[in-house]
Amino acid sequence: MFKRKRGGAGQANQKAKKVKIVEGGNEDSNVINEITIPAPVSSGRWTNKERVLIFSSRGINYRTRHMMQDLRTLMPHAKADTKMDRKDKLFVVNEVCEIKNCNKCLFFEAKKKQDLYMWIANSPHGPSAKFLVQNIHTLAELKMTGNCLKGSRPLLSFDPTFDKEPQYALLKELFIQTFSTPRYHPKSQPFVDHVFTFTIADKRIWFRNYQIIEEDASLVEIGPRLVLNLIKVFQGSFGGPTLFENPDFQSPNMHRREIRLAAAARVREKQMVKEMQKMKRTEAKQDLNTDVTDEVFFTPAEDKPVRIETEAPEGKVSTKNKRKALKRAKKRMAEGDGRTRR
Repeated sequence: MFKRKRGGAGQANQKAKKVKIVEGGNEDSNVINEITIPAPVSSGRWTNKERVLIFSSRGINYRTRHMMQDLRTLMPHAKADTKMDRKDKLFVVNEVCEIKNCNKCLFFEAKKKQDLYMWIANSPHGPSAKFLVQNIHTLAELKMTGNCLKGSRPLLSFDPTFDKEPQYALLKELFIQTFSTPRYHPKSQPFVDHVFTFTIADKRIWFRNYQIIEEDASLVEIGPRLVLNLIKVFQGSFGGPTLFENPDFQSPNMHRREIRLAAAARVREKQMVKEMQKMKRTEAKQDLNTDVTDEVFFTPAEDKPVRIETEAPEGKVSTKNKRKALKRAKKRMAEGDGRTRR
């Protein structure tokens, strides 16, 4: 039987050993392979007691729930808790962290069943930061073809911009303390086979998780992936004085309002185009009804003075009446001649 030695520091300082293996079991064989056994890695003491509490408020959707479970899987030093009621204030999270014996917290807050906010805080004294989470993809999606050992320790890769601006330097320290697996953690594995990348692009922080392939050191994405849009950085945990406020941040409500206004403007533009087309059609019909050549031979009459008659005009005798009167006169003359002859 082997006796277990106490004092992890002495075991951690052990050197690597070389072992010779003879093929076929014959000591006289010329084929001898040398294998180097590395020194034990996880035999030291667990001194970094960082524990991260990952939970959310009520009202999250299925994608957020799967993403939280993926983070707990990748972080062996993470703990879970039940969902927090919406009516509770955020300062209650510090009490929950104290009960769970956690000094870091990742809290996902859902609003309107469509907006997701993430708080990353150092409990209970701060600082803390609030992000808007966008473009969530989980481990279960088919396009994530990478794989890594559960409980292995990740490498953390940061964009050079994190060292140039003070707010990003503070966030970098928060990310290091939250996402890095403590050395010699009981649930961790002594392997490094994946890397967490934090990249700043389009004034947002892009989080990715890649597998490191041993053959050619190429990267294959494992997941999950998400985009963090910084809102504010606070001095305390889930509140306190504001250290930094993002001037370029636009709330989801304002973004949706601009989309609605743009859609309404497009509808109004279409209606105006239709009205203009209708007016053009009516003008064309009016032009067809009026002939322009009608006025070519038109000569205006001379202006005559206005004459006002005070007496009624004499009645005109028609030709028929004249004929009748002549007939009557002839008859009378004929009757008069007949009487004289008698």
